[in-house]
Amino acid sequence: ILLDEEGHIKLTDFGLSKESIDHEKKAYSFCGTVEYMAPEVVNRQGHSHSADWWSYGVLMFEMLTGSLPFQGKDRKETMTLILKVNPAGAYARRAKLGMPQFLSSEAQGLLRSLFKRNPTNRLGSGIDGAEELKRHPFFSTIDWNKLYRREISPPFKPAVSQPEDTYYFDTEFTSRTPKDSPGIPPSAGAHQLFRGFSFVAPPSGGEDRPSSTSPSLSVPKMLNKNVAFTDVYTLRESIGVGSYSVCKRCVHKGTNMEYAVKIINKSKKDPSEEIEILRRYGQHPNIIALKDVYEEGNSVYLVTDLMRGGELLDRILRQKFFSEREACAVLFTMCKTVEYLHSQGVVHRDLKPSNILYVDESGNPESIRICDFGFAKQLRAENGLLMTPCYTANFVAPEVI
Repeated sequence: ILLDEEGHIKLTDFGLSKESIDHEKKAYSFCGTVEYMAPEVVNRQGHSHSADWWSYGVLMFEMLTGSLPFQGKDRKETMTLILKVNPAGAYARRAKLGMPQFLSSEAQGLLRSLFKRNPTNRLGSGIDGAEELKRHPFFSTIDWNKLYRREISPPFKPAVSQPEDTYYFDTEFTSRTPKDSPGIPPSAGAHQLFRGFSFVAPPSGGEDRPSSTSPSLSVPKMLNKNVAFTDVYTLRESIGVGSYSVCKRCVHKGTNMEYAVKIINKSKKDPSEEIEILRRYGQHPNIIALKDVYEEGNSVYLVTDLMRGGELLDRILRQKFFSEREACAVLFTMCKTVEYLHSQGVVHRDLKPSNILYVDESGNPESIRICDFGFAKQLRAENGLLMTPCYTANFVAPEVI
């Protein structure tokens, strides 16, 4: 069960799946992960689609409690717990599964309805199938039509920059060379499939040719642990120094495009929160965009757009005067951006002039970018409060102190 880039669930790995299974036609294979097997799968007396609802119950129990309902010291003991048989082989007296008291009565009721050892009594095994579960009080607040149309915001949205991002997968697997599974050899009459089919390749020139004025390829947005930063970029002069990091200008060797790189000392500051927030929300037009991340030894390199327009305060000081109308436009842009962050449960905690920069020299309020998310936090506590004292003294709110 995986999450896509929006946080919606996708079912994967259908290697053990079986088609055309119903109450009349059963499967007898002993396969699966033991802890999630239904009793009828373990005892090999034949199982139907009802076995999935038992596994669904195991998954639900694990998500709500953090532990498995049936788990012994080995496979044999686990299967014994699932079947509830004694050493002599006779079925033991049916004992109720112990339910943690912190679970709601609705959750306990649904779990007990799913953990029926007789599959015909199990919720979801009737003629209505999954509709039986959807009508259960535990799901009373769910609008199933909106859920199906993906109109309900998931409770967790992964911090990824694109659908193909492998940030959450171990490099042990992502660094391997992909191998195609061997296909089924074509039959002798396979060429008949293409009878009457023709194809004419498009001309090499014209509108199908990439424009010479098209933008350069963007730097891959992924965590690079196996590639050195200096293999891809050339470091230039420093453009800023912070408590835990230094910011420098850098040039991509392949495209010759200029960027800024924030070099963080991991022994002084954990950058994982900042990286996650930038990857998740850096697509906003007024939040600095994270282009690339490299990890080398004790340093993490965060490659971002180069803010050529400089800091907000420096720009104000360079002008002869800064009108109230101009200030209003700047504050309006900042307000919209902060409102967006707050709506996503993010608090910046270090808003100050040096962290508000222009991406270009135009001075347009829309070219403003909020930068430096080193103290930012994704709210997770139920009461929404943050207890970590991180701030710049002159700009800190009283409740942080």
